[in-house]
Amino acid sequence: MRYLGLDLGTKTLGVSISDKTGLIASAYETIRFNENDYESALPRLKEIVETEKVEKIVLGLPKHMNNDFGEKAVIATEFGKKLQDYLNLEVIMQDERRTTIEATNYMLEANVSRKKRKEKIDSLAANIILQTYLDRKKNEK
Repeated sequence: MRYLGLDLGTKTLGVSISDKTGLIASAYETIRFNENDYESALPRLKEIVETEKVEKIVLGLPKHMNNDFGEKAVIATEFGKKLQDYLNLEVIMQDERRTTIEATNYMLEANVSRKKRKEKIDSLAANIILQTYLDRKKNEK
């Protein structure tokens, strides 16, 4: 089964994809859009889903450290519902606390330039979101 991982920002949508076995996530791309114009990303997501034969989507849920839902979590949840209706696929919400920090730390350790970090941060965060979900799913079996 193939999964798509998503990290929703105010101007970007980081995208990652699993291998066909659903075990390993890889960064795929970053979709850019005008601030808060989330729906403009839907057609590109549909293309990816159809081309890559994706069966489920894992969307990051940015909860507060105390587990509360803030404005960003509400936006992500609403986007997940629109995405589910638009693509007719299950959208799984995955806790994404600290994924952007983790992605930044990976790139700092690898001496990635500031410019490259800015270009890659969203797809790497999506990759961490998806890999976290895939690992959890694997360990539940």
